[in-house]
Amino acid sequence: MGSSKKMPLWVALIPIVLLLTSLIALIAVEGAHAVQDWSATVLLGSAAVAYIIAVLGYRRRFKALKIGLYKSVSQIFPSFPVLLLIGAVSATWMLSGTVPLMINYGLQVLNPTMFLFITCATCSVISVLTGSSWTTIATIGVAFMGIGTVMGYNEGWIAGAIISGAYFGDKVSPLSDTTVLASSSTGVRLFTHIRYLMITSVPAMSIALVAFMIAGAMTDLSGEANSEAMELSLQSAFNLTPWLLLVPALTVAAIFMRFNTNLVLTISALSGLGAMFAFQPGVVGGFLAGGHSYGGIAANVILFDTSLSTGNELLDSLVSTGGMAGMIPTVKLVAAAMIFGGALMGTGMLTTITESFTRRLDGPRSIVGATVASGLFLNSCTADQYLSIIIGGNLFRKIYNRNRLEGRLLSCSLEDSVSVSSVLIPWNSCGVTHSAVLGVSTLVYLPFCFFNILSPLMSLAMAWTGYRIRRFSTIAAD
Repeated sequence: MGSSKKMPLWVALIPIVLLLTSLIALIAVEGAHAVQDWSATVLLGSAAVAYIIAVLGYRRRFKALKIGLYKSVSQIFPSFPVLLLIGAVSATWMLSGTVPLMINYGLQVLNPTMFLFITCATCSVISVLTGSSWTTIATIGVAFMGIGTVMGYNEGWIAGAIISGAYFGDKVSPLSDTTVLASSSTGVRLFTHIRYLMITSVPAMSIALVAFMIAGAMTDLSGEANSEAMELSLQSAFNLTPWLLLVPALTVAAIFMRFNTNLVLTISALSGLGAMFAFQPGVVGGFLAGGHSYGGIAANVILFDTSLSTGNELLDSLVSTGGMAGMIPTVKLVAAAMIFGGALMGTGMLTTITESFTRRLDGPRSIVGATVASGLFLNSCTADQYLSIIIGGNLFRKIYNRNRLEGRLLSCSLEDSVSVSSVLIPWNSCGVTHSAVLGVSTLVYLPFCFFNILSPLMSLAMAWTGYRIRRFSTIAAD
């Protein structure tokens, strides 16, 4: 086959424009919920268009296309077992009574007016300690979702507070994989990176906490009167013993022992399953009455949809679980996003776009602005924050070197734009996962994720004012 022709920018943009216009049209015609239903189809269609253009119009070789797909698969595929295990954790923690216990304690202890503030602050502390926004949201986040729903808060506000807190902790924790990746891919020492992150993260989080405090004070909590009825329903449906706190304790212990994510989630799911058999005879008895064996109960809870009839309609909706099967639509969407990202890389379209975008950059304002914009763009194209950080680091290191800008400015700008924005994109692996776990559409919680929205704006403000921006001769300078 002959040599491939150079692809102009307008051609490289066709699949992305097709993706975005299709999604906008879906939202306009069907509503925000349609994004979750049709995103996989739109992503695969856009990927197919990219491949057709590259092969027929620009004679791209199959080997190059395969390499791009391989890069995308190698980054995103490991998240598939994590997604399935999160489904198992959600089911076992719910049916073991662990999450109902947290909801019951929360209804008794938490001040409804301060609920959003406390939710955000608590999730941030847990996420700092664990280094994982995914684990925080899939466990304590689900409990806060139930508490806030009973109190009468809008689901978007609750999810926004949970996600804001979880992503602050994930962003600044030395245990976070994205934090380590952002520092290592830009040649910056980990704690140098974290200290510099505080310049943008602390103001963004402070504003978010104030916003949640004001929102709590101004919200009409029409569901507050239902709290007592919910507590009675929880206590009648589950044996709410403090021994159930051993389940999250074992999970936290596994995290601090630095077990890998799959093992942590497996321990968490199995401890939840064990707690269900040990402490919830009523739940187990209901399954036995339905003709299940003990082994069948375990398999059914972990793998399939389950529901309980408690006599309280709201509680029934809260404790219904999907298991691993409930995460299959999420896995399909992440797989489609993976193929789309692989198509853009393999066809050379992503390279064409990013090179055109960064060619004439000069000065801190334009360079940081381009870094932030590229981070958001890469998150949309690759659908994976890890891949976006790696590509962004490689893309901008030379530009920062050429302009004698510090490496920590690059690592901070990447974290501010990539790590925190991934959850705001409906087809990104983070957005898909947390939407499924919390049961709230990405576009519904997006306006309330104040920390995630403010972080990239803080990076731009720092560049515009020149605050704490110094020039050195190499990007690796501390």
